[in-house]
Amino acid sequence: MIAEQRMSADGILPQLGLLVDKASHLVQMIAVPSLVQLVLRVALAIPFWRSGILKWGGFLKLNDTAVTLFTDEFMLHLPGGPYHYPVPAVMAFLSGCGEIMFPILLILGLGTRFAALGLLFMTVIVELTVPDGWPVHITWAAMALGIMAFGPGRISLDQLIGRALPRVP
Repeated sequence: MIAEQRMSADGILPQLGLLVDKASHLVQMIAVPSLVQLVLRVALAIPFWRSGILKWGGFLKLNDTAVTLFTDEFMLHLPGGPYHYPVPAVMAFLSGCGEIMFPILLILGLGTRFAALGLLFMTVIVELTVPDGWPVHITWAAMALGIMAFGPGRISLDQLIGRALPRVP
């Protein structure tokens, strides 16, 4: 009886190992690095783009709500604070510009690592403004850091331009 159990276990383990290998290979085929990098770029771009669109009332014209938020509502939660934003109209303008330009660059994959760095910096500012939002902010930070570490991937203008430029020895 013990010999029968041992033989069946010896037959099952290699089959189980083969099944795990096949499943792992399937997952790797689905999660192709260049696709993952594209999805990271899009996922990080969307919330910033949506926020940025709400700040504008026309070409290079902030709406009144954006300036009011930075004047009256948003506060920096630093030690000894919270504190009002300095020069709120300028901060609203810079925020609105970053929330539009960085997502566009991310989607195109142009200057991708620098765009991700810009959104990481903005995420830190957002966290200082809305400290209870850390579960979402840490996700944005992780995506930005992943993009900065691993680059834009093959589906990007950065890669296209990099292939077109001559290599420097």
